[in-house]
Amino acid sequence: MRAQREIVDRVPPRRQMDWDIRGALNFIFGGAGGGLLAATACAQPLGVDLRAPVALGLALVGAGLFSVWLKIGRPWRALWVFRRPSTSWMTREALLAPPIFLSGALAFFWQSAPALYVAGLLGLAFVYAQGRILKANIGIPAWRRWSCVALIVATGLTEGFGILCLAAPVWPSLLSLAYPLAALVAVRFLVWRYYRGDLRRTGAPDGTLRSLDEFEFRFVLIGHASAAVLAIAGAYASLPALVAAGAGLAVLAGALFKYTLVCRAAFTQGFALPRTPSRGRGAPGVGVQPGWRQGQGR
Repeated sequence: MRAQREIVDRVPPRRQMDWDIRGALNFIFGGAGGGLLAATACAQPLGVDLRAPVALGLALVGAGLFSVWLKIGRPWRALWVFRRPSTSWMTREALLAPPIFLSGALAFFWQSAPALYVAGLLGLAFVYAQGRILKANIGIPAWRRWSCVALIVATGLTEGFGILCLAAPVWPSLLSLAYPLAALVAVRFLVWRYYRGDLRRTGAPDGTLRSLDEFEFRFVLIGHASAAVLAIAGAYASLPALVAAGAGLAVLAGALFKYTLVCRAAFTQGFALPRTPSRGRGAPGVGVQPGWRQGQGR
């Protein structure tokens, strides 16, 4: 009877339990770090000493990789991740780490502008690889859409510019970055709306849509509307504290979104019947997919 109950429990979608907060922290820290390196490269023409944000970006990438290393059941087998660059986006993410740290170190110690641009490009590639890691998990409907990849990239860039703008009270010359930050907040909002619509069109587990529905109001109000208004008002009035407040909300919202995506909205596919069996010569019935809100097709 116990075995039968376990089988029945696996029919509807279930929240995945393989990636916990340690897995989410890889996307939270690593995505913010890669986005920060890309934003720092964009800020190079401002003529500010950018060694501190470079160091912070490298530290965040390292913290993300360390967090996911803690999740591995046998941590000293982590080097095996480098074996599949042709098929695994997790391998490609890991392979990007050494050149990121090398170019970042050159940018930090020698203040090399070319090295900083290379670190920025690699940081952006790192964020993209993280999005593709999620998409490769095709058994999780919330992750397998291209719109999810776009949302991860938009969130990483928003967080990167947001972290830079947090330093506006110390470096007033960074105030001008509040306008691209507000633009990226708007882009992230549009990608978020497209992502939600994409899930509704293709269908998704009830648990996924319910988790995202519960999160959406706070995400949009705090992480987008409030963040953009504060950033623009602060830049227009030359008030670094307002810019930093808006940037903090944008960054915090990005971290909470990744936690929600990985730990709360990640429900498995579940089982489905494309047609219910017929009785005798009768026609087969309609398909059944427990625990799903059906869309209009994939």
